[in-house]
Amino acid sequence: QVRLVESGGGSVQAGGSLRLSCAASGYTYLPYCMAWFRQAPGKEREGVASIAINGLTAYIDSTKGRFTISRDNAKSTMYLQMNNLTPDDTAMYYCAAHYSSACAVQAHLFNYWGQGTQVTVSS
Repeated sequence: QVRLVESGGGSVQAGGSLRLSCAASGYTYLPYCMAWFRQAPGKEREGVASIAINGLTAYIDSTKGRFTISRDNAKSTMYLQMNNLTPDDTAMYYCAAHYSSACAVQAHLFNYWGQGTQVTVSS
């Protein structure tokens, strides 16, 4: 059973930066695909970015150029560097993982989820 634990959330002003981490444990093999999702109050969960075990990444349009997803397989940890944050980025951010070869930012593909870390951006 894969366990995912997020950290690094917090409160920042617009234009600021945060780095989220997601530590994976309890697995036999590293998940092929890991991703970040977010959900703001009253809104549906939204995929942010995904990264395959070979480093191939995908982003949603609103985060391209501002967010960078990465993973350190030796440390079993995934990261999300978020720069130039705006109030629209305020949400609970979730880490997710799966073992299939289709690595995309689509929630239905993922069967392992973390508990989330809150990101709040003030104007």
